[in-house]
Amino acid sequence: MPRKVDRSVRSFGLAPKFDLKLKRVHRHDHRLRQTALHPTGGSSRFMFELLVPATPVQLERFGGKKSDYDRQLRPELMARAINELQDAGIEPDVWKIEGIDRAEDCAKVVAAARRDGRHKVGCIVLGRGEDDVKVRQWLKTAAAVPGFIGFAVGRTSFWGPLTEWKDGRIAREAAVSEIARRYREWVDIFEAAGSAGGAAVAQGGRA
Repeated sequence: MPRKVDRSVRSFGLAPKFDLKLKRVHRHDHRLRQTALHPTGGSSRFMFELLVPATPVQLERFGGKKSDYDRQLRPELMARAINELQDAGIEPDVWKIEGIDRAEDCAKVVAAARRDGRHKVGCIVLGRGEDDVKVRQWLKTAAAVPGFIGFAVGRTSFWGPLTEWKDGRIAREAAVSEIARRYREWVDIFEAAGSAGGAAVAQGGRA
């Protein structure tokens, strides 16, 4: 099982403040550093969940549209956050990344995660509680990019069925079946997109 850091690191937008505040997180978060520096052995791996929510200033910059922030700024901030954390000695085996809309931005995040010889580091995409349409898009986009090795879709899988079961609208067996169906759908989407992406890479002669 991965050794998961159950903490999120927030980016702060403007470059100078971003750097200073993130470095301050590194100096004071003893538990994070201890977890990162603890040696792994056997099948144990270190997974880091990186969340980069927009600040009020950033949202204002995009007219309050979170989707525009997600698409136009968040990927850059994630890559910078990964590099800052690496420079501070935080070295996950797997980066758990919020979904990204564009393949080129997925590739930039992988490049950050794998810079300077970190070729075995992988990324997985998380669902962030988004609706089915957005999760499908994120899975298809990430799966086609080498370096994205899996996904973590929780709330989108279980929240609806669980709520309906809790409210007495469906039986437990129906809730379990629906959660399983949704998870199977995510697996099929990721595997199909990954296979298609691999075939395209092979045909194009690119590594």
